[in-house]
Amino acid sequence: MRTVLRLLGRSCVLGQLGILLVSLAGGLMAQPAPDPTLAERLTKAEAAVATAQMAGDNAWMLTSSALVLMMTAPGLALFYGGLVRRKNVLGTMMHSFLMMAMITVIWAFFGYSLAFGEGSPYIGSFTQFAFMNGVGTAPNANYAATIPQLTFMVYQLMFAIITPALISGAFAERIKFTGMMLFMALWLVIVYLPMAHMVWGAGGLLGAVTGRFPAFDFAGGTVVHITSGVSALVCAMYLGKRKGFGTEAMRPHSVVLSTVGAALLWVGWFGFNAGSALNASGLASSAFVATHFGAAAAALSWLFTEWMVTGKPTMLGAISGCVAGLVAITPASGFVKPMPALIIGAAAGIVCFLMVAKVKAMFGYDDALDAFGVHGIGGTLGAILTGVFATKEVNDLRGGKPMGLVDGDAGQVLNQIIASAIAWAIAIVGTLIILKIVDVIAGLRTTDAEETEGLDLSQHGEEGYHMEA
Repeated sequence: MRTVLRLLGRSCVLGQLGILLVSLAGGLMAQPAPDPTLAERLTKAEAAVATAQMAGDNAWMLTSSALVLMMTAPGLALFYGGLVRRKNVLGTMMHSFLMMAMITVIWAFFGYSLAFGEGSPYIGSFTQFAFMNGVGTAPNANYAATIPQLTFMVYQLMFAIITPALISGAFAERIKFTGMMLFMALWLVIVYLPMAHMVWGAGGLLGAVTGRFPAFDFAGGTVVHITSGVSALVCAMYLGKRKGFGTEAMRPHSVVLSTVGAALLWVGWFGFNAGSALNASGLASSAFVATHFGAAAAALSWLFTEWMVTGKPTMLGAISGCVAGLVAITPASGFVKPMPALIIGAAAGIVCFLMVAKVKAMFGYDDALDAFGVHGIGGTLGAILTGVFATKEVNDLRGGKPMGLVDGDAGQVLNQIIASAIAWAIAIVGTLIILKIVDVIAGLRTTDAEETEGLDLSQHGEEGYHMEA
């Protein structure tokens, strides 16, 4: 037995020695891994930088998307809701809130594809991105090379949501809810999507670099504000005046709510404009500063103009001026320096005040919440002044070539006027056609009894405020 155990022990020792010898032989035969070449190290560093850039850009763009959505609700909902009478506050807020849901579904089905798919100079593809086909985490190099196309898609969705919601300020307190829903859906398809494609879509007629009439619209002066503001005027004139307009007091029920809404709009607008850089860059910083300067200058210019004309500065005037400045600086924000942004904002405050306080009274139309005076006129003024002050020092889209009167390209002002005129024409013709269709199918105007009762009760069966309170 002892002999057997000794033999086993020796065999174990021999086995361990064999393993050790094999390991040593392998170590002697193995060659040390060569150091990476300079080219390999550079490639690895570039990949790390690109990954970090994509992460940073994506974080900024997702934040911007949330900021723009905040502009619709609670921003615009509170701003518009505070400007109407108590009996209509909930119905007015409902217009903004519903757009967040309804426009999203249309955008997912085919809206994004029609705006940003590859099609003609006037409209995109109905099928390319329909039902989110091909819209994933890979970037779309046509639009934003450092963020997922999903992020670009949802960011643009937020613009599509707020644009029709802006129109609701014109027909507040007198439109049927069913008519409003059908109108907004058709308006998105017939007016907004073609205009978005022409200005921002690949191969669009008004594209800033390759378009037939290259126009500068950094964040939506023509696409958002001219189309919605001019359409608002058409709606106001088609529906007619509110019952008692001109003979009854129709003061805002809560300027406090409107002030909170305007403040949220101001903050959210940084996502609207600075986010339109589509990355976290110096251009985003420039647009951020221009946006803030434009809003501040317009708030002051409207306030002081009102003070001179009426003898009193009002909170309503200050917040209206702020919004007018934000509207006017929108197309220019990614093309102009800070001081021209102040000039654009100051001009918008004065011009838009005169439209709201004087011109509207001269023509007698009932644009309930001054959507045309602020957005239509402010957007047009801003679009044209973009052609005056745009400079390659801020955004060198044309590789060192002149970009506006500041850089010596007088033709850019003409392009801006052409783009604005096209936006006006599409808005007027498209809106008139839609209004006729909706009026026949669903009706647009509430009855006198429903209007007297208020939209909260007559359209929704609930009250935002108890009337006896």
